[in-house]
Amino acid sequence: MRVATIVSLAASAVLGLGALFVAKVMLPSAAQAKLPVIQRPVEGTPVVVAAHAIKYGEKLDAGALTIVKAPADAIPQGAFTEISQVLSADHGGAPVALVPLAPHEAVLGAKLSGPGARPSVAAEVAEGMRAYTIKVSDVTGVGGHALPGDRVDVVLMRDLTPQGPERSFISYVVLQNVRVLGIDLNADLASEKPATPNTATLEVSVADSQKLSMASTLGTLSLALRRTGEAVAADAHPLRTADFLSGGARAPTRAIYRGPRTVAISTILIVEGQPSKQNRSPKKAPPAPAPIPGLTLTPAANPAAGGAHAGAAGANAIG
Repeated sequence: MRVATIVSLAASAVLGLGALFVAKVMLPSAAQAKLPVIQRPVEGTPVVVAAHAIKYGEKLDAGALTIVKAPADAIPQGAFTEISQVLSADHGGAPVALVPLAPHEAVLGAKLSGPGARPSVAAEVAEGMRAYTIKVSDVTGVGGHALPGDRVDVVLMRDLTPQGPERSFISYVVLQNVRVLGIDLNADLASEKPATPNTATLEVSVADSQKLSMASTLGTLSLALRRTGEAVAADAHPLRTADFLSGGARAPTRAIYRGPRTVAISTILIVEGQPSKQNRSPKKAPPAPAPIPGLTLTPAANPAAGGAHAGAAGANAIG
C-alpha cells in the first residue's frame, strides 16, 4: 500500500511539471504567433526604381515607378530620390526610357530622354565621340543583322578604272570595331528583329568622321559585322584586283604585258690595243640573245660604225 502511494505521488509530480512546462513555453509562443507582426522601418536612402519592366521608348508615369530604400553606398550616382523628380526630368514633362529597364532597376538621368520627350540617339553618344550616318543597302548593311549596340568594320571599295575597258578595283578597311548607334530610325538596344537597312548611324571620333566623309565620295561603303566581344584590330592591307586574282596575297610589283613591241638590240665590241696583221684573227660573233616572248627583234646596226647610235635608238624604243 505504501509503494502504490509513492508511485502515485511521483506520477502526479511528473504530470505537474509537464503542465508547468506547457504553460510557460508553448502557450506564450502560440499567443505571440496570433499577434500582428510589427515591422521595423528599413534604414537607408530612398531611391526611385522601376516598378515593372520598362521598354525602350516607353513614356514614364507614376505607375511605372516606385521607391525603395537602400544603403547610401549602394545607390548609383545620378539616381532620383523622389518620383516627382523623374516625372519632371524632361523640361517639366514626363520623359521616356532610352534603354530598357528591369524591375527594381534604379532610374538614372542618363537612361531618360532629354528635350522633346522622345528617344534621342544623342543621349547614347559617348563623351568625345560623334554620330555619323552612312548609306547602306541590304547587302552592304550585312543583311540588316547589325543591330544597335553591335560593332562593325567599315570597308571601302573603289573602282580605279571607271572608264577603262579592263576594270580594276581596290578595297580598304577604313575603320574597325565601330559601335552601331542605330539602323535607319531604330536605336533600341533591346531590338532583336533585323530589318532591311537604308542607313547606319555609327559612333566615331571626329577624325574618323572625316575619314567616312571622304570615303563615302570615293566608292561604296559596306559593313562587316564583328563577333560579340571581339575588339582586336586585324592587320588589313589594301587589296587590289590583281592581288585577289593571284590568291589574296600582296603580289610583288611586276610589268604588265601590253602587246608586241619592236626593240632594236645592238652589240658594242671593245678591242684593246692594235694587233698585228699576222696575229689578227677573226673574232667570233657573240651568241644571239634568246627571244623574248611578245617582242619583235630587228637587226642591229653595224657595231663598229654606229653601235652607240643604235643602242640609243634601242633604249628609246623600250622606254
